[in-house]
Amino acid sequence: MDEDKTYENEVMQEKTVYYNNVDRPAHYLHGKKETIDVICDCMTNDEFHGYLKGNILKYVSRYKFKGEPLEDLQKAQWYLNRLVKEVKWHTEKEWLYLVR
Repeated sequence: MDEDKTYENEVMQEKTVYYNNVDRPAHYLHGKKETIDVICDCMTNDEFHGYLKGNILKYVSRYKFKGEPLEDLQKAQWYLNRLVKEVKWHTEKEWLYLVR
């Protein structure tokens, strides 16, 4: 585990869940799905990609003006990593469709 991050632990059904403000904010993890997954389910691929790009821009453009600049840059990186993952997954899915 990264020692630079502060983690809160919550034990649920004999499983420890780790929270941190960048990768797993506790306030986004209520219910059976993470909030980001609910948002994804409610949008088309293009809409969701736009949502991710918007969050990247939001965190990069304001990182100097808030109390935790590094945390905002890490959040932007998280959204960029998710966008890369989404584009890669859809590209591979389309390629497999074309190969058939």
